[in-house]
Formats: sequence, C-alpha cells, structure tokens
Amino acid sequence: MQELIYNVIPNVMGKLPTFYQAIGDTLIMALWSGTISFVLGMILGVIITVTRSGGILAHKGLYQVLDKVINFFRSIPFIILLTGVMPVSRFIMGTAIGVEGAIVPLVFGTVPFFARQIESALAEIDHGLIEAALSMGKSPLEIIFQVYLRESISGIARGTTITAISLLGLTAMAGVVGAGGLGDYAIRYGHDRNQTDVTYVTVLVLVFMVSIIQIIGNRIVKKNTH
Repeated sequence: MQELIYNVIPNVMGKLPTFYQAIGDTLIMALWSGTISFVLGMILGVIITVTRSGGILAHKGLYQVLDKVINFFRSIPFIILLTGVMPVSRFIMGTAIGVEGAIVPLVFGTVPFFARQIESALAEIDHGLIEAALSMGKSPLEIIFQVYLRESISGIARGTTITAISLLGLTAMAGVVGAGGLGDYAIRYGHDRNQTDVTYVTVLVLVFMVSIIQIIGNRIVKKNTH
C-alpha cells in the first residue's frame, strides 16, 4: 500500500515534513485570523445594525462612516490588499512575510465580509420581538444579547461557515506572497517545479477542510433552527 502511494504521489511523499508544515501553517493562519475576524466582525455587524435608520441606537453619522469603510475594504481585491497593508503588518507583527505577516491582511480581508454576514443575519429578526423588548423596558445592550444575538444563532452560524470557507481560500491565496501554508506549498512545488501530484493533493486537502467546516456549520444551523 505504501509503495502504491509513493508511486501515485512521489513528490508529496518525498517532502512529507514540508507538507505537514504547510498544513499546520494554514491552520494557524486560519485560526488566528478567524478568531480575530469573528470578534471584530461581530462587533461591527452589531453596530451597523443598531445604528442604522430605525435602529435601537440610530446614529446616522456613525452608520455612514462604518458602512463606507466596510464597503471600501470589501471592494479591494485581496491580492492587492496583501501588499497594501504590508506596512501595517510590519508595525503590528514585526514582519510582512510568513505566517505572522499574513494574519493582518487576512483580518483586513475577512472582517468587512463577516460584518456584512452578521448584518444580514440580524436583519432577519422579527421586528416585533424588538418592539416587545423595548416595551418591556429592556436596555439596548439587553436587546442586543437577548434578542438580536440569541434569536439569530442559526443565521450567524451560517454566515460564520461561509466566512470560514472564504478565509481558507484567502490563506491559500496568501501563498502568492510567500505567506506559507498550503498555497505557498502548491505554488512553490506544484506550479514552479511542475509537480502536479503536489497540486492535486493540496486541492484535496483544502476540499477536505472545507467539507469539515461545512458539516460543522450545517449541524449548528440545524440544531438552532426553530
């Protein structure tokens, strides 16, 4: 069996430590940038929801500023964002290359997307529930946690799943600028050295990761759908 695997994917088997390192780097980038993006995106999504016209904390000026900032970063292709925020990466992480250097642009590229996903999820809340909470004298903070977030768990889970899959794709794209991970591995060995088995195995691993994320997301959505 082992001999058969060596015959099918010889270049991958010949560099197994490098392959395992690439998988580890991808997971590190995804977990760190994903965690940061989840927190920041959640906060932004809630703020633009409650400050929009008719919101419980309506504030036209703040909403307009945040809305335009989110739209601005969402309109920038990630490959351009990678190089554009290099000075910020150097300032925050001390480097603009490798796994550490990729986290900052990944956050910049993911937070606006996730914030829109949260905004969309919260927009599905029945406005009658919010009016009922207001009539009961609940504070804006209580409404945010007890109505908006509690009643939209399935929508948030759905948006988180979509964002996580998108983020995984961005980590692979970050390999173009030497960020490490499976993208860098596929480009350096699969593309530059014309080792097609490396490319195919990388694709299979990414498909497997996406499938796991989708399965987990679907289960959470199903469990919290009323």
